[in-house]
Amino acid sequence: MKILYLNLDRGIPVEGDKGASVHVREFVTAAAALGHEVTLACTTRGAGNPPPPARILQFGAPPTDMSIGNEIERRERVRLDHDGLVADRICSTLARLGIEPDLVYERHALFHRAGVSIAARLGVPRILEVNAPLVEEQRRFRGLYLVDEALEAEEASYRGADAIIAVSRQVAAHVAGVIGRTDRIHVVPNGVDLARFANVDAIGAVIRARLGLAGRRIAGFIGSFKTWHGVPFLIEAIAAAAAWHPDLHLLAVGDGPERDAVAALVAKLSLADRVTLPGRIPHGEIPGWLGAMDFTVAPYLPQPDFYFSPLKIFESLAAGRAVVAPEIGEIDGIVAHGETGLLYPAGDGIALQAALSRLLADQAACQTMGWRGRQRLAGRDWRDVVRLCLALAPVRLPA
Repeated sequence: MKILYLNLDRGIPVEGDKGASVHVREFVTAAAALGHEVTLACTTRGAGNPPPPARILQFGAPPTDMSIGNEIERRERVRLDHDGLVADRICSTLARLGIEPDLVYERHALFHRAGVSIAARLGVPRILEVNAPLVEEQRRFRGLYLVDEALEAEEASYRGADAIIAVSRQVAAHVAGVIGRTDRIHVVPNGVDLARFANVDAIGAVIRARLGLAGRRIAGFIGSFKTWHGVPFLIEAIAAAAAWHPDLHLLAVGDGPERDAVAALVAKLSLADRVTLPGRIPHGEIPGWLGAMDFTVAPYLPQPDFYFSPLKIFESLAAGRAVVAPEIGEIDGIVAHGETGLLYPAGDGIALQAALSRLLADQAACQTMGWRGRQRLAGRDWRDVVRLCLALAPVRLPA
């Protein structure tokens, strides 16, 4: 099958480090491994990670109109203008290159509905993947000026899909609330490249030695240092648990807007010898860093309608690492309490400390949970996920 994959969100560079960028690359890579020919149309490519095996076509956003006084509105107008122009640009480029897709697969983006027009012009089905209620997310965390325009584009994009992939039940409920129907909505959680995250212990031991952490019990965090990821909350739990576990060390991998605040908190709590912050690590190297950890923590803070399908949890389990996480959203369907990790009430610092202590006190149980976690991911490889998603495309008979 020839697939046109649309990733028109300017905030998701194809070769970037954020989870959304990883998701795009993993999906495309798996589709190619299944024998599909993928053309990836994107707004930004970024850098830092190898591109996926696809023909990549970049369609940059138009210049910003600096005459608009409100910075938020300026950014949003660029997205609207881009959406208005990009369908023509993509279709003309495909025609010029002789590319005739059989399917449009689109990652939903704020202010974008160009995929509806592109699929109609090509006369092919369109599958829309929705990873978050983007309008509400933008309003809550970043600010949104053109609310009506964003809602209009969102509804048009949803209604113009032949099938909709929602990464969680919460996202599916959001989509259903917008379009008033459920028959085209399918819940398909994220996957993981099981082969890439196998046999990570050897390289993990090398990283431990390089960091001077041989012999320590290492709790790990991998992700963006953003407010809802709860890294300061984890630091405080580590400080409390360290009093009872002198060999405890936190290895927190990643970068983001809260990293400086986290570093300041580490210094304030005198944890310099207990916490390592190596910064950004290319995703291709993440398996080895997981191998350096005894278990991982995903300390998400309490939030209404938690809708994520966290890649970091799937990757930790694939690496054979037990996971400590809050019992929130879909997480209790990924981590089995006492079997593949430990769950605690979101935001409960005492409960998080107890979970840390339990894994630190029983290394054998920790390792067993990690082993079980990997075994239970059978059927969750990215190729399985892609195969399931593409099977949802309706067959269109020629006129």
